[in-house]
Amino acid sequence: MEGTILVADDDRTIRTVLAQALTRAGCRVRATGTASTLWRWVEEGEGDVVVTDVMLPDGDGLDLLPAIKKRRPDLPVIVMSAQNTVMTAIRATEVGAYEYLPKPFDLKEVLGQVSKALTQKNRRGVPAAEESEPQREDNLPLIGRSPAMQEVYRILARLMNTDLGVMINGESGTGKELVARALHNFGLRKNGPFMAVNLAAIPREMIESELFGHEKGAFNGAERAVPGKFELARGGTLFLDEVGDMPLDAQTRLLRVLQEGEFTRVGGRDVQTADVRVVAATHQDLRGLINEGRFREDLFYRLNVVPIRLPPLRERLEDVPDLARAFLRRAEAEGLPRKTISKEALDILKKQEWSGNVRELENLMRRLCVLCPDELISGTVVSQEISARPSSASSPSGPQPQRLAHAIEGHLRRYFDLHGDGLPPDGLYDRILKEMELPLIALSLSATRGNQVRTAELLGINRNTLRKKIKDLDIRVTRGKRMM
Repeated sequence: MEGTILVADDDRTIRTVLAQALTRAGCRVRATGTASTLWRWVEEGEGDVVVTDVMLPDGDGLDLLPAIKKRRPDLPVIVMSAQNTVMTAIRATEVGAYEYLPKPFDLKEVLGQVSKALTQKNRRGVPAAEESEPQREDNLPLIGRSPAMQEVYRILARLMNTDLGVMINGESGTGKELVARALHNFGLRKNGPFMAVNLAAIPREMIESELFGHEKGAFNGAERAVPGKFELARGGTLFLDEVGDMPLDAQTRLLRVLQEGEFTRVGGRDVQTADVRVVAATHQDLRGLINEGRFREDLFYRLNVVPIRLPPLRERLEDVPDLARAFLRRAEAEGLPRKTISKEALDILKKQEWSGNVRELENLMRRLCVLCPDELISGTVVSQEISARPSSASSPSGPQPQRLAHAIEGHLRRYFDLHGDGLPPDGLYDRILKEMELPLIALSLSATRGNQVRTAELLGINRNTLRKKIKDLDIRVTRGKRMM
């Protein structure tokens, strides 16, 4: 790796760490703690790549970036920031940053991005917007600074200047519609309408009419047209929530519209243009539905151009304080009493499971705004409310039931963690299936007191298949005795 790297950061330790690592990698490094010095070097033609912090003592690194792009359009600028919000990622992309990296950063990732920037230095960068830069907003479209959310922000930032289809996958209550709205509000179609359709809430026989419109009856000799969501969202974004609940016939028609870019209303003949960006979302495993024949594989690939996994709240518990405070401010803006929350209360909230995700936390904050008599929400009040209103947020001392997928996911995360930077031995798929099959078949046999005919029916498999698995897994069968 050869080249001159300009490093700008007000933290001397960070400058030293980056300078040493880049020097060891073969680069020449010039480091500064100010925006003015960085700009002087850029004007003098110094540097092949810039690595800069956003907040510098004498200016904002992102404010400087348009001038850098104008003076030296081929100079890649890697932006780092401790203000790890979606707006920071979006601003960095809008003003033409080569890459955005949240702090604390992974040194290997910084070196990797610098190496990539050096080898692709002549690649055309994203042009800086000519319009005035958007102001920072306190009311962020998405809240959270956790590592789990940083990857979401980076994907969103890269999608803002495209019209690609997006598939958002996440559990109920994680904020899938918020992600879709952010894609719309900061994207190419922000001046068009945003239409959201919850396909799970529409009767199956009405889905096609809801999406594509219909023509009914005669009105003064002419058909009366009722537009669907594709027409109403023309020029904007159509958000298809819970797309896994679409019936197969509606899936077929949706696929045709996405392929051909046009459609006709139900019962009509006039061809309509489908000028929309489609963002789909689901909490289901669509690949599993494909294997079951309940979702079209070709439609999946049409919708899943860019997948975004939205993490559940339990994977980003460090975001709970920011979310809780934001929900309290939002409740106050809507007319509920003003409240603040203590550190003790936030610590309690960070220990919950939140299977209802962000939506569950928001509902709890609204209840506390109404029910808490004091302006400060204490830990005692939070504990009492959780205990008095048992929900998925509560964490009783005894063992808690959890979804099988969560248990398997937790097991696999620990398994991969045990191998550090390496990988487990090959053949993981078969080993995991065998581990799952053994207790499934053994407990089913125990429940039926060793009756293999009934066990095969219970499992939904052929009796010969069951007998083979009993033999392969070396399961001991005891007739007439229930071990559960």
